[in-house]
Amino acid sequence: MDGMLLTALLLIPALVIAIVFHEVAHGWAALALGDPTAKEQRRLTLNPIRHVDPVGTLLVPGALALFGGPVFGWAKPVPVNARRLDNPRFGMMAVAAAGPLTNIALAMIGAVALGLAIPEGAQSMLSDGGLPQVGDASGAISLLSTGLLYFILINTFLAIFNLLPIPPFDGSHIVEGAMPRRWVHLYERLRPFGMLLFVGLIAVTWFAPGLGVLENTIGPPVNWALERFLAIADFFARA
Repeated sequence: MDGMLLTALLLIPALVIAIVFHEVAHGWAALALGDPTAKEQRRLTLNPIRHVDPVGTLLVPGALALFGGPVFGWAKPVPVNARRLDNPRFGMMAVAAAGPLTNIALAMIGAVALGLAIPEGAQSMLSDGGLPQVGDASGAISLLSTGLLYFILINTFLAIFNLLPIPPFDGSHIVEGAMPRRWVHLYERLRPFGMLLFVGLIAVTWFAPGLGVLENTIGPPVNWALERFLAIADFFARA
């Protein structure tokens, strides 16, 4: 139980920071491109209370962590009005991309911080690609370093997961903006089914983790990105 509580104490702040910055990035990008809707609704704030969704930010990630599944979640979406953007087609692509790019930037910052926080003599863990568990915190790697590893992992996973071309994920807006206009109306017909796919994905991940749905789809790009971030951490650990 102590290990589970410690895991939660490390995961929850990392998850909240990742989600809040992700959503605020959408709002700031929209404001820069002509849509002040998020500003008008006071959503351009890092105060997590304004962004927390009880189910997506607390219940789902908490349950997934409890049952050993991959931890992910969502916040209340920051409102964006495409019709108020200076260039709706490009604007929606840029607004959608702002969230995942912010998570990638946070993961990079976390990697630098991890490299600087790694205790002397533990650098080989990074070059070996190791991801220590909470129980390692009292050994070669500190509690802070373990928390930073979770921070990097959560931001990496959130960025890549949101790039899936499934409505309402950010990837769907990027794909929709990039595809030929004559195909857009066909793609829009899939939008009402996006949430069903999302709920189904959560259900499969939750009740049948052995199928490895996420591990076999976004697992490879997540692992690839993690290797890059650990390489950055290793560089700063040895500097």
